[in-house]
Amino acid sequence: MTDAVTSPDADLVGALKALANPVRLQLLVWLREPERHFAQYEAIADPVEVGVCVSHIQAKAGLAQSTVSAYMAELQRAGLVRATRVGKWTHYKRDEERIAELLAQLGRTL
Repeated sequence: MTDAVTSPDADLVGALKALANPVRLQLLVWLREPERHFAQYEAIADPVEVGVCVSHIQAKAGLAQSTVSAYMAELQRAGLVRATRVGKWTHYKRDEERIAELLAQLGRTL
């Protein structure tokens, strides 16, 4: 008797695809400790509570704003970060609860 083949969860696959890009993975690592990695930037909101301004992420990464925005949008679609508008700026922070769910799901899947 053979086991039925099941498809991996689409959310898990989306998260793994987002993390497959080394720059997106690095951005997520930086956002784990925003007070450490973005201390040199003057924040208009609490980076721990609200998140890090996309302009600060862009400056640290040394990439075009459009590239960073696209990377952050991909991380957001994958459920790894949440976006919050503060004035005209978008701030990003990790979604720790969702990351923990995905890690648990990965552990059950593999």
